[in-house]
Amino acid sequence: MTHTVMLVDDHQMVRVGFRLLLESRREFEVIAEADSAESAYRTYRTVRPDLVVMDVTMAGSSGLEATHRILAFDPQARILGLSMHDDPSVARKMLQAGALGFLSKRSAPELLSVALASIAERRTYIDPAVAQGLALQQLGGPSGPIDLLSEREFEVFLHLARGLSVNRIADMLSLSPRTVGTHLYRIKQKLGVENQTELALIAVRHGLIESP
Repeated sequence: MTHTVMLVDDHQMVRVGFRLLLESRREFEVIAEADSAESAYRTYRTVRPDLVVMDVTMAGSSGLEATHRILAFDPQARILGLSMHDDPSVARKMLQAGALGFLSKRSAPELLSVALASIAERRTYIDPAVAQGLALQQLGGPSGPIDLLSEREFEVFLHLARGLSVNRIADMLSLSPRTVGTHLYRIKQKLGVENQTELALIAVRHGLIESP
């Protein structure tokens, strides 16, 4: 049986690489691509793929927001969260958003097809490099600072860490500048920082953004 796949990532070369990887296997057919959360939602409604590979951190709205919107439209959607790092805190947020699995871009390429085969059968798949960290957190072990943030705060945090202004974030997320400012205040309080530079350092430390 062949499963149709939609790839969502704001880096074209990443999508090309994944497409080539998946199309080398008979059980997957890439039928659509999207480079943002917004286009992912629109495209999903049009093509209705069996499986979605969703980058968590993209320009504009995040993969978390896209996952919420797709699942609101189709509660049976099968989504694999994808990230450039293996921080268990981010994996947890993606799974809480409704994704059936999570995979780090640092993983061996063949794990992508393994993960997709798993969620195709509605079995949860968690990157082996991430699973242990998640298990430790479940047992009350140390958790990352971003676990303190709500999903919306996490999304605002990512944009702030990239250096975007409050007004720009408000436009992108369809929020008022005052609401974004409130999120900024709470984020600073929860993470114990004073400015955007310190937020960026936390994001770099956790692999959420690349070091400038």
